[in-house]
Amino acid sequence: MSATTLIFLYIIFRIKHFTCDFLLQTDWMALTKGKPGKEGYEALFIHTGIHALFTFGIVLMFAPALWWLGPLDFIVHSLIDRFKGVFTYSKGWEPKDTIFWWTFGLDQEAHNFTHLVYIILIAMHMGGLGI
Repeated sequence: MSATTLIFLYIIFRIKHFTCDFLLQTDWMALTKGKPGKEGYEALFIHTGIHALFTFGIVLMFAPALWWLGPLDFIVHSLIDRFKGVFTYSKGWEPKDTIFWWTFGLDQEAHNFTHLVYIILIAMHMGGLGI
């Protein structure tokens, strides 16, 4: 895989994350996905389902045999967001609290690392990281 393709994949995953986490995530999803019970899981799974669909689409363009990264993204993104959401909700942390932003940043970096793993898997499938 060329360095250009690698950078292109990185940019696509960054755009995907911004789109799914900020443009397509409603206030209801963002404020509810950490709550206990059915409503919390419903908000979470709608949000992470959107992420999974976008990841599935990206993977189909570059390495269709790795289609399973879409469902894997659903699981991984759900675990990251649920852990952060439940923890933040249970502590009562709000945007006015510094610790809220620390956990938000940690959540975002966990997603970035996940995307890096997907990019490496796609690159390996396409013949390696010959850069």
